[in-house]
Amino acid sequence: MDESEAVDQTAELVERVAAIDVAKASGMLCLRLPHERIEGRRTQRVWNVGATTNAILELGDHLLCQGVTRVVMEATGSYWKPWFYLLEARGLECWLVNARDVKNVPGRPKTDKLDAVWLCKLAERGMLRPSFVPPKPIRELRDLTRLRSVFIGERSRNRQRIEKVLEDAQIKLSSVATNLFDVSGRAMLEALIGGERSPQALAGLARGRLVSKRDALVEALTVQVDELSQRITAQLAGIRLPEAEGDTGRPRGAPGGTGEAGLLSLVERLDEIPGIGRTAAEVIVAELGPDMRVFPTSGHLVSWARLAPRTIQSGGKNTSGPTGHGNPWLKGMIGEAAMAAARTETFLGARYRRLVKHRGRKKALVAVARSMLVIVWHIINDPAARFEDLGPDHHQRLVNPVRKPQALVRQLQALGHQVTLTPVETAV
Repeated sequence: MDESEAVDQTAELVERVAAIDVAKASGMLCLRLPHERIEGRRTQRVWNVGATTNAILELGDHLLCQGVTRVVMEATGSYWKPWFYLLEARGLECWLVNARDVKNVPGRPKTDKLDAVWLCKLAERGMLRPSFVPPKPIRELRDLTRLRSVFIGERSRNRQRIEKVLEDAQIKLSSVATNLFDVSGRAMLEALIGGERSPQALAGLARGRLVSKRDALVEALTVQVDELSQRITAQLAGIRLPEAEGDTGRPRGAPGGTGEAGLLSLVERLDEIPGIGRTAAEVIVAELGPDMRVFPTSGHLVSWARLAPRTIQSGGKNTSGPTGHGNPWLKGMIGEAAMAAARTETFLGARYRRLVKHRGRKKALVAVARSMLVIVWHIINDPAARFEDLGPDHHQRLVNPVRKPQALVRQLQALGHQVTLTPVETAV
């Protein structure tokens, strides 16, 4: 159905725009264009498009013919991906927007058509901002790192299931073998499968009897993890960073740059951060990409990852709220890295030990994870930046040798003690 309406040209920012209310099997599309004959009026057309590949590609050709410069869609589960990827491949500028930013006006009827129209009007007036969607090479790398994480988790779950089955059968094999899946543990499992029930015989296998077969599922998952790691390394080497003074016009992270080692050099620089190993560095690069222009400051990145403190103000009172979910792949990996860094004799480890005393373990780990993400932003943003540890005594070096004793004396006097300070040199 075609409609026309008068609009305020001073508020018009996007001349030709389309919006899609995405569903599982289809999408309601709203197209708003300038009126062909009447100045200052807009034409609007709303229709339903199937979510099949051919239908979306035909839609992309139609929008190009209409001169559409921007297509906006709301993030709805994973249903937005075919629309975004296929229309992007057709050469259209696609924006994925947060559902929180496009809430409808209260009291207004909610239908797919009205939602599409509302989204399109917000887009044409420049009242939306796009969510972060990395370029295609980084999305392919992200698929590999996420699949590897799934396989590693599945491998651990299968090991836990085997041990649970043994415990349910009152077989305390884990009490005899420290590791159920080393040579001794696998020999005991093979003996149990073969019908052996003698505790003495099973215990005798713990002395190191070699077996030639492994658990098939665990072995298969291990092989797949190794293969994925090799593919991830090849993918990282194939995505090259442009030089600072060259390769103008090509977005950072696109294939064919002039960087010597591509994203491998970035992974190696991130690997220098305490707590971040090779795997964690690969996941960070896959989730964030090599272009920090999407995050103008480190604070923007921390906020996007939901690691920044959130203040809630009501009635003049400020309270802190939960950080939120954020990107589960990035947040989970940076959380593991923070736990590893907390055990090191570094600045990050000292920061954790200072905060855990009065903030608790969970908040201290979140604070360390936030600090690590700030470091990550600076290293990715500056190709020449390298990590340099401030040292575990960094905060102690900042202590004023005059004011600190005075503050401690005042605290003791407040507790009812009379304090006299004697310098160490005089006492000796």
